[in-house]
Amino acid sequence: MFATLITVGEAEQGIGRTDWRFVDCRFNLRDLGAGRAAYHKGHIPRAVYAHLDEDLSGPIVDGKSGRHPLPDDLSMTALVRRLGVDARTQVVVYDDVGGRIAARLWWMLKYAGLEHVAVLDGGWPAWTAAAMQQELTVVPAPSSDYTPSFRRAQVVSTSMLEGWLSAGAAPVLLDARAPERFRGEVEPLDPVAGHIPGAASSPCAASLTEDGTFRAPESLREALAEVASGDVTERGASVAYCGSGVTACHLILAMEYAGLPSPRLYPGSWSEWCSHAGRPIATGPGSRSTANDLSNDVDRKK
Repeated sequence: MFATLITVGEAEQGIGRTDWRFVDCRFNLRDLGAGRAAYHKGHIPRAVYAHLDEDLSGPIVDGKSGRHPLPDDLSMTALVRRLGVDARTQVVVYDDVGGRIAARLWWMLKYAGLEHVAVLDGGWPAWTAAAMQQELTVVPAPSSDYTPSFRRAQVVSTSMLEGWLSAGAAPVLLDARAPERFRGEVEPLDPVAGHIPGAASSPCAASLTEDGTFRAPESLREALAEVASGDVTERGASVAYCGSGVTACHLILAMEYAGLPSPRLYPGSWSEWCSHAGRPIATGPGSRSTANDLSNDVDRKK
């Protein structure tokens, strides 16, 4: 069974099998209906569709949540059952942006206690480039009765981060956004630019090759261990975040694929952190030493 990545050739072997489920997660932040429209124009046979805003996120609470909060327990349970998956199902999730969206569902299903979940390496572009089967017909998945066992220790809250930072005892914070957003030079989505003090820049795009597939595990291991300064020797010793808790899941996937301990997720991420005026904001390149000494890293408070 597959638990991190799956190649096009490996995934093709699951076509037609009732114990496999393909889920199309294509999504475009600038055109919220584009992913579903693309799904209807062609998808992996028997694939079902999951929308980032409607299925993989909960309601936004102004001033209290980020842009893509996790769904509550009931909503996540309903999603799992609608997808028709249970502990015996091999789930394959895919998108057309190198797994950046699909990894969110990968993480959610793992959080719900499922083990056999993999992201299609290269996604829809790799599938079509290999001239694999596709269809236009939408076939709803038979629902399941799976009851999730949520792995709550995998999640970090804003209050936990605030406490750690105040005590000078923050874990390794890995920021999956583009480097220029991390440095605070630009911010296209959130009202404030910068990063959480003490964080290191670890952009999810650096985990991918030019064709949108993941780098080899040994290459990822070397790069990711270096950016975390070797402080990720134990599961949960690091925390991944991004703009809204989506591409941070891609970073977690890359670390698991590389054979490194899985970070915890800060679902609220930067969009939640910067929503409150009292939280410290850092700009510039950051430093691995700043988790315990923020004097050179904190640029201002918002």
